[in-house]
Amino acid sequence: MSRRMCFRFACALAGTVVLVGCTGGRPAARHPAAGSAAPHPARQVTMADARRCPETIPGPAGSAVRPRSALVGWADSHGNGKLWVGGLWPHGVIVARRGFIQPDGSIYMKFGWWRKVAGALMITGRRLDAPAPPLTASVPSGYGDTGFQASGVFFPTEGCWQVTGKVASISLTFVTFVIKKAHSGTRTAGGPVGAEPAP
Repeated sequence: MSRRMCFRFACALAGTVVLVGCTGGRPAARHPAAGSAAPHPARQVTMADARRCPETIPGPAGSAVRPRSALVGWADSHGNGKLWVGGLWPHGVIVARRGFIQPDGSIYMKFGWWRKVAGALMITGRRLDAPAPPLTASVPSGYGDTGFQASGVFFPTEGCWQVTGKVASISLTFVTFVIKKAHSGTRTAGGPVGAEPAP
């Protein structure tokens, strides 16, 4: 064998040893480029999704305990004898018109509460049908320790939302489906008594 052939053979052998040593004898794995797999956008919410949301249907809960005039939107209220919330939408579905939609895309809705127990109202909530940030709420001061309490709730996204109001050790939870009118396929978007868009 000539020197040139020996040299070529030695180089080829050395290259094979280096390649096998680097890959462990297996083909090198292919890794996708960083950022090449974009996250899937959230699926658009539709009115068909409301069928899978266990909405709280409003009604005159606790009517024997609380006078009818105590809360605006009595027929749209839900309560447990110590705490009530008014302003729930028909069939438990909020269809938000443009005036309810904030610049960041969140949906603002007003709810009136009635407290038989003394204390400050705290409101929390989470989306039940998909991951989402928790809701935020505005509970203005100046309403005293009992009786009526105004509030505003910001739903970060459309979907099925569970909302809980708590005063001292008493809590009340309701579930509502939230959808923007543009996505609802409905011609009108009627709300409960006292419902109005954010200023």
